[in-house]
Amino acid sequence: MKTAIIIPARYGSTRFPGKPLTMIAGETMLSRVVNVAHEAIKQLRSITPDITLAVATEDQRIADHATELGVQGIITSDNCATGSDRVLEAFDTLGNDFDFVLGLQGDAPFTPPEALVKMIEAVQKNPDIDVVTPIINLRWDELDKLRAQKKITPFSGTTAILSAQGKAIWFSKNILPAIRKENRDDAFSPVHQHIGLYGYRVDVLRKFVSLPQGYYEQLEGLEQLRLLENGISIQTVKLDLAAGLAQAGIDSPEDVTRAEAMLKAISA
Repeated sequence: MKTAIIIPARYGSTRFPGKPLTMIAGETMLSRVVNVAHEAIKQLRSITPDITLAVATEDQRIADHATELGVQGIITSDNCATGSDRVLEAFDTLGNDFDFVLGLQGDAPFTPPEALVKMIEAVQKNPDIDVVTPIINLRWDELDKLRAQKKITPFSGTTAILSAQGKAIWFSKNILPAIRKENRDDAFSPVHQHIGLYGYRVDVLRKFVSLPQGYYEQLEGLEQLRLLENGISIQTVKLDLAAGLAQAGIDSPEDVTRAEAMLKAISA
């Protein structure tokens, strides 16, 4: 299975210009994301040796930094509506003989390599999968932290509800499902938090980008709802790790400070 891992890394963020080049504990954010991809590729070599890694950006400074990191930097247009649009534009520069394309967020430097590995393994086992994305089953204390967080920032953190086969039924910025009676005898709650990266069959990515924004997508601000609103299935893979850094995207300079504090606490 010929696979492309593409990192959309936009310089012109409204809230945080130059974000991919910002330093986090002595290393650029883009460097950290590239290292995540390299670690996943190393683990996948035995089953999927043909993996291409590239950075998609609208800014030459980021493309040049990608080159410094030993990764191809592809200049894309400045009017890509979503990361997925940027991934597809870069993908078309690479060529059309790939089977699967995975978009690795350029502002999520703590994405566990396990996420990429499990996504690609899932498609390797079942090539009919349209889209695949990772989730984490929250422990009760993690759910309590998410609830507390949402009192401050209601639109942080996305949850998913799943079918018995692990296909996504819905995603929301609300915490789903609502739990009428909480049984905390089990360590894990019924809530799954979504990690926002996606792997696509190439034909499905093209279809997704061509579709207009969905009604619920606009209400929730979640691009994956466009897929569900148009009958495109999303297979989830469950990660075997604690919530925490896996959800730590970088959206502001304050997030950098928090991320560095978390790294310091982990290494202590």
